[in-house]
Amino acid sequence: MIGTSAFGGKTLMITGGTGSFGNTVLKHFLKSDIGEIRIFSRDEKKQDDMRHMLQERYPEEAHKVRFFIGDVRNAQSVRDAMHGVDYIFHAAALKQVPSCEFFPMEAVRTNVIGTDNVLHAAIDEGVDRVVCLSTDKAAYPINAMGKSKAMMESIIYANARNGAGRTTICCTRYGNVMCSRGSVIPLFIDRIRKGEPLTVTDPAMTRFLMNLDEAVDLVQFAFEHAEPGDLFIQKAPASTIGDLAEAVQEVFGRTGTQIIGTRHGEKLYETLMTREERLRAEDMGEYFRVRCDSRDLNYDQFVVEGEVKTQADEPYTSHNTRRLNVQETVEKIKTAEYVQLALEGRENEAVQ
Repeated sequence: MIGTSAFGGKTLMITGGTGSFGNTVLKHFLKSDIGEIRIFSRDEKKQDDMRHMLQERYPEEAHKVRFFIGDVRNAQSVRDAMHGVDYIFHAAALKQVPSCEFFPMEAVRTNVIGTDNVLHAAIDEGVDRVVCLSTDKAAYPINAMGKSKAMMESIIYANARNGAGRTTICCTRYGNVMCSRGSVIPLFIDRIRKGEPLTVTDPAMTRFLMNLDEAVDLVQFAFEHAEPGDLFIQKAPASTIGDLAEAVQEVFGRTGTQIIGTRHGEKLYETLMTREERLRAEDMGEYFRVRCDSRDLNYDQFVVEGEVKTQADEPYTSHNTRRLNVQETVEKIKTAEYVQLALEGRENEAVQ
């Protein structure tokens, strides 16, 4: 349960708030003593659907939620929604690797320029804390989505380092969130329902696995512990895509597997923390904290003696983290609400 001391009577704004992350935040926060939650997004249909869902499922708490139509690409619409906001969870993003690959400037406009708009508005309005959501694809990026998210992180650190006033800005980075919009598990389940084989890009490909509640927990941990420019990373298990397909079929029925080859911009494995970041990472139990490099451009003041180590022996990746076997993957995917509802034939009730 969310602590009362931090959020009691406060106003939280969620950019991209109609997405799977925003819906999970609502589930965590609505019954707390938070004062107001502002959902900021550009899709009026999703906002209307969320509004009706809240009135149906949370009639006593629905009044805490206010909806703002706007786009992070439009700085004025961001500023108009931010008056009186105490905290921000910045989740608005273009996240689909193939679409960003074909339309990279769209990724830049949302992920890079949009983040800059949010942070400058937050600083100008005196927002207390901003937690930005990034992705494992920002570490050693090879595709347009990852490159735009890496630039987003650079903007976060620059704003935090260059004087954000009273606003504390930090970042979280996590891997694949199971059953979020566009992810592979709902696709697998849908193909099984249709009696079609599961399409797998490369069975040896590995991906981190976490559920939406864990994503919210990571953001809350960052909110509670952040100093300006901190990056927080959750320690997460991983599985191969082949084992994931096997696990989904063990739960929902077997239709076979078809290998289709990798898509545009895909990696064999994902990196959550680079070698350079790992060197200065602090182990906080379930999470890593990577502190911001706070040096300025006046390098003459730094005197270095002896050998300088600039990177750790290896990065933290989906290849060298704890690897789940098929049965462990079965248990992991069952923690996702979408899978729980799908087992009852109610996956259409899940918000992605």
